[in-house]
Order: sequence, then C-alpha cells, then structure tokens
Amino acid sequence: MNDSPNRLLRPLLLPLCALLLMVPATALALDGEQILAQVDRNLQPRSYEMYRKLINLEPDGSRREFVLYTLKKGEDKMVALFLAPASEKGRATLRLGENIWLYIPKVGRPIRITSLQSVIGGVFNNADILRLDFSSEYRVEQLREEDAHYLLTLKARTTAVAYDSLIMEVEKKRLLPTTIACHAASGMLIKTLRYSEIKDFGGGLVRPARLETDSPLHKGYRSIMLFARLRNRSVSDEVFSLNGFAKVDELR
Repeated sequence: MNDSPNRLLRPLLLPLCALLLMVPATALALDGEQILAQVDRNLQPRSYEMYRKLINLEPDGSRREFVLYTLKKGEDKMVALFLAPASEKGRATLRLGENIWLYIPKVGRPIRITSLQSVIGGVFNNADILRLDFSSEYRVEQLREEDAHYLLTLKARTTAVAYDSLIMEVEKKRLLPTTIACHAASGMLIKTLRYSEIKDFGGGLVRPARLETDSPLHKGYRSIMLFARLRNRSVSDEVFSLNGFAKVDELR
C-alpha cells in the first residue's frame, strides 16, 4: 500500500527527467542565438543612417577613397549613395534581402549585381558594404566560451549568402565582434574582418568605428571602412525601391 503513490508518479517522472536532460544543450543553442542578436543591436539600430569612408590600399602604396551615405530599414532593406570621389558621385546601390542593384546616372536604370562583386574594387565585396544583420543571414552552429571572448561558429541560412560560414570572436564585456573569419563552403578562408577603435556614437550606441579586412586571395591588398554619424532613422519603404533608391540624396 505504501508504494502505491510511487507507482502512480513513475509514469510522470520519467518524461520529466528526460526533459531535464535536454535543457543544457537547448539553453546553449539559445544563448548563442541571443548573443548574435545582441551583437547586431550593439553594432547598429534596426533602422539607421550613417556616413562611411572606404579606403582601398594596394601593394604599391597607392590608395583610393570613397565616401558613402547609407540608410537601412528593418532586416532586409539598405541603400548606399556615393558622395565621393567625383567620378562616382550619384551612384547608388540597393539591397533587398538577397538581391542587389546598382544605379549609374549615365545609364539611368538599375543594374542587377551580385553580393560577391564589388562596386568599389578592393577586398570589401557588395555583401560587406551592404551588410544586413548577421542573425538574419546566419544561424549559430557552435558556441565556445573563452576567458574574455565568445567564439561563435555561424552557418549561412541560404546558399545566396556571400560566405558559407563565419567564425566570430565576440568580446564578452560589450558583446561586440573583434574578428570574423569568413569561409567558403570548401572551408577555404576568404577574408578576415577586424573591428577596432570603439567610439560613442550617441544615443547609447558604443561600437567600433573602424573595420579592416585582408584576404589570402588578394595578397598585399587591404581595405578599411570608417564609420561616422551612425544614428537611428526610419524612412519610407519607397526609398528602398527600384524607382526610389536613386533619389536618396534628397534625404540627407
């Protein structure tokens, strides 16, 4: 008779124990996704405007500089307008999800381009220049914890993404990336991105003001991206359309 309550509870306890055994792995996966989502928010608001200078450095010491004005909205809309040099002024690029277009004033119509091409040459490609949130393009496959950093192994959600996988080193204290190794599906290293020069942009946004990259595929070449005036701003969806993105200069 005394064992009767135990017999009644056993069928309930066994599934509960099995569920408890699953918690650590599930929690770890969720923690990785939460870290990545916070990295995105620490790097940039969901919708914003900013100015950037892009610098291409070549092995012979020559350099070329570009100035861009950029607007982003939500998870999948971004437009960048060339302000300098004079030869590029008025050009604009539009990204809608996985699709990218280039507008050239002399042509007068948008031209479809790919994420692996580069509208400025150098080591940065179009995916780097028009980068959306990491969490919208990649999922966390592995999370490792080190003394002062997290190490996230990220896998592309679709084959349309520029890099098949990323290994992202994230500073624990501020949840900001320090280095990102970008790999092809074969495992080959395509490039390494390095963030530095933490700056207060105002509005609670404290993030790197400099991004530098090099690649074993382009020995001796480097490209640098400098960020300025990054702040919250939301504009109409019409700006992010094939008919509207060439007029983004009117919003500056």
